[in-house]
Amino acid sequence: MAEQIRSQTQLVIAIDGPSGSGKSSTSRGVAERLGLQYLDTGAMYRAITWAVMRSGLDTADTTAVADLVRRTDLTISLDRRAPSFAVDGTDVTTAIRQPEVSAAVSGVATNLEVRAELVRRQQLIVAEARPGIVAEGRDITTVVAPDADLRLLLVADPQARVGRRAAELDGRADRAAVTDQVLRRDRDDSTVATFTEAAEGVTVIDSTHLTLNEVINQICGLAEELR
Repeated sequence: MAEQIRSQTQLVIAIDGPSGSGKSSTSRGVAERLGLQYLDTGAMYRAITWAVMRSGLDTADTTAVADLVRRTDLTISLDRRAPSFAVDGTDVTTAIRQPEVSAAVSGVATNLEVRAELVRRQQLIVAEARPGIVAEGRDITTVVAPDADLRLLLVADPQARVGRRAAELDGRADRAAVTDQVLRRDRDDSTVATFTEAAEGVTVIDSTHLTLNEVINQICGLAEELR
C-alpha cells in the first residue's frame, strides 16, 4: 500500500550547496533521469537582481528593492533541458548570467523581505509541480521544502568549486575574479541561509572527487529507495 501511495504522489527532491558544488548540473541531470521538473532558485534571485539593476535602485535601499520585487512579474520555465526566465515579459535567461549580475546578486539575495517573497513563490511552484520536481539553491532543504521526500547537501572543496565556476564562465573572468565571486557569494549568503552544514535528515554528498554522472547516480539511487 505504501508503494501505491508513493507512486500516486509527487516526488520532491531538494538540493542545497555552495557556489560551484555542481547543484545546477546535478539537479538537471537528476530531473532528466527521473522525468521531473526542475527549479533553479538561484536564477530567480539573479532575475530579480536584473530587474533591480534595470530600475536603477540602490540594492542598499532594502525597502524599495523589496517593494519592486513584490510588483515584478517573474515567469519561470521548469524545463529541465532548457530552463528560461522572463521579467515583466522580457526574456532574461542569458542576461542574468552576465558578470555584473553575478557581482550584484548577493546585495539582493541577502534582503530578508526579498527572500520571503521569493520563498513564497518557490513554495507555490514546488507544491504545484507534477509529477514532481528537483529544486536547488541555498535554503531548499530547510526553508523552501523542509518536507521534501529527499533532502541533500552537495558540497565540494573550494579549489574544485572555483575550477568548475571558471569552466562555466569559459574565460570570461580571470581566476582571481572567479575566486572572489564564489567565496564572497558564499560568505554573504551564509548570513541569511544555512547551506554549509546539513540540517537533520539531510544527506551530504561530497562531489570533490566524483564525476557528474557519479553524483547523479547516487541521488537517483536514493530516490529509487523511496519507491
